[in-house]
Amino acid sequence: MTEDNPLKIAVLRCDIVSEACPGTGCFKAFNERRVKFADYDDNTQMVAFFTCGGCSGRRVFRLVRSLRKNGVDVIHLSSCMQMKNYPECPHIDTIKRTIENAGIKIVEGTHH
Repeated sequence: MTEDNPLKIAVLRCDIVSEACPGTGCFKAFNERRVKFADYDDNTQMVAFFTCGGCSGRRVFRLVRSLRKNGVDVIHLSSCMQMKNYPECPHIDTIKRTIENAGIKIVEGTHH
């Protein structure tokens, strides 16, 4: 991507975990271009940070369509959706398929 057309990313996180986590780890890793954000250049923009809407990921389909219309290129599945020490997401495969079917690239993880 170029300065005129920056790469746009979003982070999808667990609704349950969002009650206890303000997302600072995800934002810090993005701002410092660390861990799963290490390959992005300074022109990359984080344009959305949203939850799944709770089990069964009911909000994902609707929001992914909106993100696609707004030019999001990549959605990161937050670390809380990927790690075993958080509540395991029973709908992760369906959520991934929804994102893939929208033609948006998935990256698994953020700051862990």
